[in-house]
Amino acid sequence: MNKPHEPRLARVAAIVADPARSRMLAYLLSGEYASASELAKTASVTPATASGHLAKLLDAGFVVCEPRGRHRYYRLADVDVAHALEALALVAERDEHDRAWGHPERKRLRFARCCYGHLAGQLAVTVFDALQRNERLKSATDGYELTEAGREWLQELGMIPGSPSGRRRFAYRCLDWSERRDHLAGQLADEIYQHFTKAGWLRRAAGRSVELTISGQQELLPRLSADTP
Repeated sequence: MNKPHEPRLARVAAIVADPARSRMLAYLLSGEYASASELAKTASVTPATASGHLAKLLDAGFVVCEPRGRHRYYRLADVDVAHALEALALVAERDEHDRAWGHPERKRLRFARCCYGHLAGQLAVTVFDALQRNERLKSATDGYELTEAGREWLQELGMIPGSPSGRRRFAYRCLDWSERRDHLAGQLADEIYQHFTKAGWLRRAAGRSVELTISGQQELLPRLSADTP
């Protein structure tokens, strides 16, 4: 009898199922590099145990490693891995969504967080809503294109949007883990997050959470809601 085919999904699920590895992956969802010692602390395991877990994540293609001198740094392999992890989190919390996100420790994460280089959470949904108003975005083959109205609006925020690089998707919708509504992902979303940070409207807090500064409250929020019906 022929051995039944094992779906690749089964092996992937086994990698994510381990609590220590899942904590490491969640930590890396910010899109930044982290050292093995940082990930060991995040996962509450010894450095030796962390090395074993990281070897499995590397072998499965979940993470990549960059040696720098005597140290090795890890990040998620690509945006597809990030989206897959957030999608799994959506399914995992499907039956307790409101209770899970009502916890005081997760409220700041829900308001704004970094998701593999772009903004996620309630603030990200608000930004995407603003971009969809007044024909600032138009549908494209692989997502969205900026219209002239969209470019002008971003320029009013002090941002000069770049042209599509061709190396990755420019702008597309991504289902938000906490809000269960779409936020913007892609090159444009990364540029917007970087601009908001450089403008002093946002700053990174603990872990993946992002804080709105006083300047952001005074200058950014009114512009996001200025043309709300």
